[in-house]
Amino acid sequence: MRMKAFVSLALATMAFATTANAQHQFTVNTKLGAEIQPTMYGIFFEDINFGADGGLYAEMVENRSFEFPQRLMGWNTFGNVQVNDANPAFDRNPHYVTLSDPMHHEKRTGIENHGFFGMGLKKGMNYDFSVYARTRGNANGKIRVELIDSDNEVLARQSVAINGNEWQRYTATITSPKTDAKGFLRVYLEGRNAVDLDHVSLFPADAWKGLLRADLVKDLKDLHPGVFRFPGGCIVEGTDLASRYQWKNSVGPAENRPLNENRWNYTFPHRLFPNYYQTYGLGFYEFFLLSEEIGAQALPILNVGLSCQYQNSDKDADRVHVAVDNLQPYIDDALDLIEFANGGIDTKWGKLRADMGHPEPFNLQQIGVGNEQWGPLYPERLEKFMQAIRAKYPKMKIVGSSGPSPDDKDGKQFTYGWEQMTKLKADLVDEHYYRNQQWFLENVTRYDNYNRKGPKVFAGEYACHVTQPALPVPEGKNIFEGALYEAAAMTGFERNADIVHMATYAPLFAHEEGWQWRPDLIWMDNLSTVRTPNYYVQQMFACNPGTNVLSLTENKKPVTGQDGLCASAVYDKNTKQYIVKIVNIGEKAQDVQITFKGAKALPDVSKVQQTTLHSDNPMACNTIKNPQVIVPMESTPSVSINKNTVKLTVPARTFSVYKF
Repeated sequence: MRMKAFVSLALATMAFATTANAQHQFTVNTKLGAEIQPTMYGIFFEDINFGADGGLYAEMVENRSFEFPQRLMGWNTFGNVQVNDANPAFDRNPHYVTLSDPMHHEKRTGIENHGFFGMGLKKGMNYDFSVYARTRGNANGKIRVELIDSDNEVLARQSVAINGNEWQRYTATITSPKTDAKGFLRVYLEGRNAVDLDHVSLFPADAWKGLLRADLVKDLKDLHPGVFRFPGGCIVEGTDLASRYQWKNSVGPAENRPLNENRWNYTFPHRLFPNYYQTYGLGFYEFFLLSEEIGAQALPILNVGLSCQYQNSDKDADRVHVAVDNLQPYIDDALDLIEFANGGIDTKWGKLRADMGHPEPFNLQQIGVGNEQWGPLYPERLEKFMQAIRAKYPKMKIVGSSGPSPDDKDGKQFTYGWEQMTKLKADLVDEHYYRNQQWFLENVTRYDNYNRKGPKVFAGEYACHVTQPALPVPEGKNIFEGALYEAAAMTGFERNADIVHMATYAPLFAHEEGWQWRPDLIWMDNLSTVRTPNYYVQQMFACNPGTNVLSLTENKKPVTGQDGLCASAVYDKNTKQYIVKIVNIGEKAQDVQITFKGAKALPDVSKVQQTTLHSDNPMACNTIKNPQVIVPMESTPSVSINKNTVKLTVPARTFSVYKF
């Protein structure tokens, strides 16, 4: 994703000229149209806004292996503490701390870690502490582990005996007696015998598979996504190639996954986070596991040999990018990833997957190469990847990119990108758009006239960035108006499901105290999460995708904004239901009559289901303190049915899903 400088639009509040008694005549043709892909609505993860460490990844200790360039960043120390790297426990994470005698009986030696914006402790929750440790010399040692509250009072403590001068893993379970959003961890040296400590870790006992925040995993699972794109985004490219995301560094034992600088730590000077790094504790193996858990097809994205083109001039290509003739290690990474995901346990990378706990293949079906690349540098490199992948894995779908812009207003990058992806016969083309309300409304018809014979569309990153100076957007929040315009555009996705095969909102997560980009789908602090109005729009589409598109028209034209209404329809073969989605972005309720052409009769009124997302206030948002200001409401709607015709009223500023 890219930070876009949006031109503020003086948009007046949209009041559409209709009367209360005006009635729209919709016709739904019940003849089944294009199949809707199971990947149609999904999610995109990028480690921005502290989405991984400090977010989805449940580790509570910052810089747990002392590998940040400033080795003790995130730590407070007292007494006799040193950083060492002689005879380390882990070769790719060689640094550790030594706690030694403070040389006075009234003094103490120890370390403190406040985690990511504090450690969120919950009353009655067990916390699993672990550390790799050894003693100095032949004498045994001991440490004391404490949970401290925001008033600097000890909540709970436990002593851990360190036996022997060989590295071993030690554990303890500590229970918090109270809830505190800003707790922290303290580790003391007990006695006088020095000890070495590495990979100091603390996880809540309810973490999913001991790895991920349970509440965030539930948020994702409740979305019912069909596809899960990871790990980015711009972090795939890196500010430079040295800081690009390298999947092979993110697998194997978590303790020995090397640190990587996060591409977003210095990107926004107004929201600077110099302590933003990737421990890779949340790596490709965990992403694949999560894909299985939430029922989504995995879509990993790999580097194509280009660093971030926004941050590096293409004029310096020889210095900042990989030459086409030197791409083989990058191509090997792609081939090896497919083997890691799908290979048998008799293969090198398939065996590693099995050793990590998953002998069965992950059944990877698609892979993306490159993120938001543009110009000739991209297709000439992508072609080399495609040749190699298709030679070895001919059934693997390959996702290419059309660049960072959804149109040619910024030049001819978009048209060029599509021309090249079509020439290379990419299976899907990734489009990104962060635009305002007007753009989203104008683009409800975006895919109506796309070429049906070329690659399919993946709307890989999109969000409505509301611009309305008269009504300032609450800082860092997602407002209802943006969600409503996204719903309008998504009716266009659905109507064109023969060409649009995947769509994922972006970004996925944002920490209340660590955000750099907004809006975002799910907000969080250290104790709770917030599902935004945008989240519920995604959920309502994903939970009601249908199996086949149905033609929905008014006056023989698609409903794409006339009088503020946008609509689409599908049929679900599994539930035998007609599903109609209607968005009313206007200020007045709209009377709608829907005729189901080809249907003899519809069930009685009592069997009609309605889910509605509504707010009288377009600026309304869900917050940590008030997370349910805007939530979907399920009901039996006030409708009348006469054979194959339905009459209903769509309230103002509403997204509704009707099931017949």
